[in-house]
This record gives sequence, structure tokens and C-alpha cells, in this order.
Amino acid sequence: MSLQTEVMTAMKAAMKAKDQNALTSLRAIKSGILLAQTESGAKEDLTEDQELKLLQKLVKQRKDSAVIFTEQGREDLAQPELEQAAVIEQFLPEQLSEEEIEKVVVEIIKSTGAAGMKDMGKVMGAANAKLTGKADGKTISTIVKAKLS
Repeated sequence: MSLQTEVMTAMKAAMKAKDQNALTSLRAIKSGILLAQTESGAKEDLTEDQELKLLQKLVKQRKDSAVIFTEQGREDLAQPELEQAAVIEQFLPEQLSEEEIEKVVVEIIKSTGAAGMKDMGKVMGAANAKLTGKADGKTISTIVKAKLS
């Protein structure tokens, strides 16, 4: 079942349950899908990789907004953003723990022969490709920096 179909099914359930927060999140996903489809010029479905990147982007936007609201003392605005991020995360594959990400990064460093920070781009490229949808780019970057320095 495609992401678009899953989102539409979830939207119907959210409407019946009168869950405005979930509905807002699901509408954001639907909007993102439609924008991505029209951006490419064709009315074809997105690839699974494109869908994962879209979902990660939406989650990251919500979490970044929540951090900004929290820093400004606006918990009333931060909480809905975090709740929306949780709804969107339901459509992502299960996220790996930091230990699991670290194992993958160490494996990539060994296979690429990376020696220091000058090889970070090479390691990040391979890590992002291997961990797409399973880990946040910021977490991957932090672990790669720690291992290469």
C-alpha cells in the first residue's frame, strides 16, 4: 500500500475520531506528497526513498519548531509540534538506536578506509545512503564526527 493511500486511510480515521492534531499532521503529509509529485512534473507516485525523505523532512521541521518554541518559553506552541511529529513518525520505519547507528558508522569507516575529518563527506554519504529513513542525519553526523576525530 502506498504512503498516499495509508495517509488517506489515517485521515478518515482521524476525522471520525475528531482528532485535530492528527488530522493537521496527515494533511501536511498529503500536501507534501502532492507538492513533490507536481514538482517532478509527472503525476506518478513517489519512490519509497522520496517518501522517506519527505517524512523525515516533515518530522525535522516539527522538532526544530518545538525547540525554538521551548527556547522562547512557549510550551503551549511546542507541545502540538511534538505531537504532530509523533503522528508523522508512525509512517517512518522504526528508528535505530545510537548504538546501532554507531555500529553501522564504524563498519562504513572500516570499509572506506577513512582516516580523519577530511574523509567525513565520504563516510556521511555512505552512512546516509545505508541509514535512509532509519536514522536522523544530525545523529549520524554527530557519531561520524566523534569517530573520525
